[in-house]
Amino acid sequence: MRTALVTGSSGFIGYFVSLALLRSGWRVIGIDSLSDYYDVELKLNRQSQLCEYAQFSVVNEKLETPQALMTLFKEQRPDVVIHLAAQAGVRHSIDDPRAYLDANLIGTFELLEAARAFPPEHMLLASSSSIFGANSQMPYKEADKVDTQMSFYAATKKATENMAHSYAHLYKLPTTMFRFFTVYGPWGRPDMAYFKFTKAILNREPIDVYNHGKMQRDFTYVDDLVRAITGLIDVPPNPASPVAGDSVSPVAPFRTVNIGNASPVSLMDFIAAIEAACGREAVKTFHPIQPGDVPATWADTTLLQTLIGKQPSTPVGEGLQHFVDWYRDFYKV
Repeated sequence: MRTALVTGSSGFIGYFVSLALLRSGWRVIGIDSLSDYYDVELKLNRQSQLCEYAQFSVVNEKLETPQALMTLFKEQRPDVVIHLAAQAGVRHSIDDPRAYLDANLIGTFELLEAARAFPPEHMLLASSSSIFGANSQMPYKEADKVDTQMSFYAATKKATENMAHSYAHLYKLPTTMFRFFTVYGPWGRPDMAYFKFTKAILNREPIDVYNHGKMQRDFTYVDDLVRAITGLIDVPPNPASPVAGDSVSPVAPFRTVNIGNASPVSLMDFIAAIEAACGREAVKTFHPIQPGDVPATWADTTLLQTLIGKQPSTPVGEGLQHFVDWYRDFYKV
């Protein structure tokens, strides 16, 4: 039985990745700080479901705690590491940048040091579409220059890519960085727009629409994301044998991969799909674009499909219906 270490296992994406691995016969060790950035009860609820599996165990600890990961690696010797733990949120990084420094930079450093001491077969680390920043040429490609981050959150994710590349080069650690594009779905984060919109619409409250609705996002349904992540586990990068259009580094077993729907949707169409799923029209309050935000994202997923085959792309209307159905059931609305 293969062992995966999943950081952020009680988070939105970490929960679904852990669940998929458990159902496929993996042994999963989770680690999660259960931070109070959003409702801890939601995280505990996800965690309790994972704990129903005999092959799952969890450590509730901050990654940046000295020696915590080193001890875990030494005891468990994971075959694969999937690093999803992070302080998320573009806007919150303006209010509390130190939380991002601690969780995203120091936490990732502790992970890399533990992997250096006890090397797994493959390291898979989460980055973000936010790193493309002010880039305006779309769709975004892995080979694009990414030096114009618009938020401190995005800057920390770009820094983790650079840190991981250096460790991949120095210590021959096969490493894949995946860049997420606006992930949504059941059990999602309450700070995300679609979660807030659904809550407000069902409560007959107005929603805040930024940049006067002139936004586009490459929305990615969580099931599609999980299939991509698990599909990449057994496709480690190798500079000696790149695939067509590869982003593999010429000096390290390291590559970046976009994971998105490859089909941007306007914010107003996204809101309309939530309205349809809720069976109710939203009262909209329009505002200018918020600091640190970008008006559009769009993923080129050619490399992803080359590596793992054709990737499912759940239509936004279908994915949002699944979310609203879950929300109504979970919150008894």
